[in-house]
Amino acid sequence: MIRADLAALPAYVPGKRQDGATKLSSNETTQPPLPAAVAAMRDVAAGANRYPDMGAIELRTELADHLGLSLEQIAVGTGSSALCQQLVQITSTVGDEVVFPWRSFEAYPLFAQVVGATPVAVPLKDDGVDLEAMAAAITERTRLVFVCNPNNPTGTTVTSGEFIKFLSKVPSDVIVALDEAYFEYNKATDTPVATDFLASHPNVVGLRTFSKAYSLAGVRVGYCFGAVPIIEALNKVAIPFSVSSVAQAGAVASLRARDELAERVALTVTERERLSTALGTIPSEANFVWLPASSLPRPPAEIASVLADRGVLVRAFPEGIRITATTAEETDKLLEAWDF
Repeated sequence: MIRADLAALPAYVPGKRQDGATKLSSNETTQPPLPAAVAAMRDVAAGANRYPDMGAIELRTELADHLGLSLEQIAVGTGSSALCQQLVQITSTVGDEVVFPWRSFEAYPLFAQVVGATPVAVPLKDDGVDLEAMAAAITERTRLVFVCNPNNPTGTTVTSGEFIKFLSKVPSDVIVALDEAYFEYNKATDTPVATDFLASHPNVVGLRTFSKAYSLAGVRVGYCFGAVPIIEALNKVAIPFSVSSVAQAGAVASLRARDELAERVALTVTERERLSTALGTIPSEANFVWLPASSLPRPPAEIASVLADRGVLVRAFPEGIRITATTAEETDKLLEAWDF
């Protein structure tokens, strides 16, 4: 009754949970949603007996103003991850290819396999996205390319020059998704921003989320922006009413409280730099730091296990360890536990 090829599909692995532990494994914020967002969501929850606005008109209008785009250029979904999957659905099927850096957001290959497409993972270079190698990996079967910037889990960014050179090598009928899930934390001065390329490259789309800086991971809302035909196609494959009224209200209120958001982001960046200095990590432009396996005194999984026993959860990959930057208190706990 079930597709035979799904037996080879690995499950998405979330960050571990452990009662009483300091959780630095899922790139969440420790702070609750902004006060205005909490109030807005509380008010809207009283009307949860009604379906949400399927077109998310108020939220998309707010986003259009925020991005300097039109309403028709924006789609919303249950987190940017849902929109990543929708991009795969509108571009790819059996025999097609989806190109992405690796290691990067671990759902990219899963989304490709779900539709029967072939995932093409391009190894990182010095823990950064290798755009030259990614361009070389594009074939006549390629339909979609993901560029995660800053990259998850390494926190590295590509330069604007590298991205422009890369785009010059991408066929105009291949969609390039610039995944900017950690956009608010990115302080790099020389790095591409999706909105700067929409007019010159109609095959470029941007992806962002309210799950990270905006502290709305629990209500699931993200957005994609780009050329109108792409956005129209995304909406065709979206699950009806997928973004709840509560999520829409929280996102709108969060966008209107950008000054408070900036203060929170600044605090996170301070802790990110503190972790980086204390642990000797590579530079990061996200809300986490990355320690390559080659820099660690023990294998990543072993270190993560020891830290969990000491009450601190981090994310271990075969290639290294990712640690979320949150608050001064939680940084203190991590540094106290880091005795290797």
